[in-house]
Order: sequence, then structure tokens, then C-alpha cells
Amino acid sequence: MTWLIVIAIAALAFVAAVFLFKLEKTLWSSLLAALAVGLAGYSLQASPGMPSAPKAAGENRAAPLFDVVEVRRELLASDERSRADFIVTADAMAREGRYQQAAQLLASVTRKNPQDFEAWIAEGNALVEHADGVLTVPALFAYRQAAELKPRHLAPNYFLGVALIRQGRLLEARQVWADSLAAAPEGATGREIVAQQLERLDAMLAAVSQMEEGNGPAPGDSPDPSGQ
Repeated sequence: MTWLIVIAIAALAFVAAVFLFKLEKTLWSSLLAALAVGLAGYSLQASPGMPSAPKAAGENRAAPLFDVVEVRRELLASDERSRADFIVTADAMAREGRYQQAAQLLASVTRKNPQDFEAWIAEGNALVEHADGVLTVPALFAYRQAAELKPRHLAPNYFLGVALIRQGRLLEARQVWADSLAAAPEGATGREIVAQQLERLDAMLAAVSQMEEGNGPAPGDSPDPSGQ
């Protein structure tokens, strides 16, 4: 119900901007994109059962949308987790907002053991957070390395999709999640989490599409019968 209310508020905001504040039609797409990214971010932040991000004392950096460490663990079976001692230290650094140090420590883990599936995912997450949500080339490389180790696993592509959403690349994120779910075996660890997030993303994309379709030409933009 809360999710439907949020979509309704976003729709009202769009209508108000167009009809009350006379937003130029050329800016409609930009506003819709901004609303879409905001809704997608809300869908990540407001997911029931998904641990919220802890606030790091003394840090000025904004907290991530959710606790990437806990979500990563929820997406991994116990026998898929890293045996590297340093990953515990790196997780503690990440929770304190020290993403660069965490990424450097995790890079040393993956250099020593390129088969460490969880360490690659954790490294990708740390790199994304260090870049304030931007999917950098090193972060993408880390996610791809994890995906190569376990092609049908949901975790690497889940976090890749989250990073894409944070950059406004919603349709790409949707495709990544949908393909990942289709490839994953039934009963895969984390399947419910990814399916729920995909459902939320689809609802948000449908709402944005309805907003676009529900608003024809802007007032005063009627076609010129002469064709000029």
C-alpha cells in the first residue's frame, strides 16, 4: 500500500509541474527520469526485511541506500561465503564509510585468490560506494569476475542492477535482473529478494509510462493545421 501511495504522489508531482507550473514540454522527459530514479531509489530503501544502512560516526559521506554487507550475505548460501579473514575487516571498513580502504583490502584478497566469489562482489560494492553510486570500470570488472565464477548466481547481477538504477539506467537494470532470475535455478538463494525488487521496478516503470501516456500535447501545443 505504501508503495502505491508513493507512486501516486510522484504522479501528482508530475501533473502539478506540467499544469500548475506550466513546465515546458521539452523538460517533461527530464522530470519523468528524475521521478523514476527517485522511485527506484525508494524501492531499494523501503524494502521490507532489507537491512537499512548503519550510520557511521564521524563520517560526512552519505549513507548508502541499504546495508550492502547484510544484503550481500542474504544473497549467498553459507558454503558460498569467503574464507578470507580480511573480508571481515573490509566489511567493518565499509560499514564505517571507509570504502576506498575496503576496496583496497578486498583487491588484495582477489589478487591472492581470484576464485573468491564473495570477495569479488564485496570489492565491486565497495568501489561503487566509494564512487558515490557510480558504476566505475573497476566495479563492473569485479561484478563480471564474480559472474564468471558462478554464471547462474543472482548476487553479482543484483548489485550490478542496483548500481545501474542509481545512475538512472532503469531499463538496463530491469533487463539484468530479469535475465538473472530466468537463469537462476528454482530455490536459488536470494531469489525472493531479486524478484521483489524486479516487481517494484516494473511497477515504477509502468507508473512512469502511464504518466507519459496520460499527458498529451502541452497546453498551447496543438498542431498547426497548415503544417508549419
